[in-house]
Amino acid sequence: MSLIAKTPAPPYYAVIFSSHKTDDTEGYAETAARMIELAAKQPGFLGVESVREDLGITVSYWADLESIRQWKLHAEHRQAQKSGMNKWYSSYKTRIALVERDY
Repeated sequence: MSLIAKTPAPPYYAVIFSSHKTDDTEGYAETAARMIELAAKQPGFLGVESVREDLGITVSYWADLESIRQWKLHAEHRQAQKSGMNKWYSSYKTRIALVERDY
């Protein structure tokens, strides 16, 4: 499996999630893996890339803004978001960008 997502020709969207974790990591790895598994089953999902050192960055790729909105509202994803806000992340930011070109 390639670590770089195989995305279609643009345009498509990228959701860039940057985070810094707390010391409380109980359940984090399992939940992160589950979120990737679930996202991959969502309509409009195109791929994901993720790295984690001191700063974690996950970029997921989506066909359109409605697909991103539906993923944000997914019940299990919402629960993971709450755990992240309350337990796993000392800071985080989500950015959504239109990919107009890739090479």
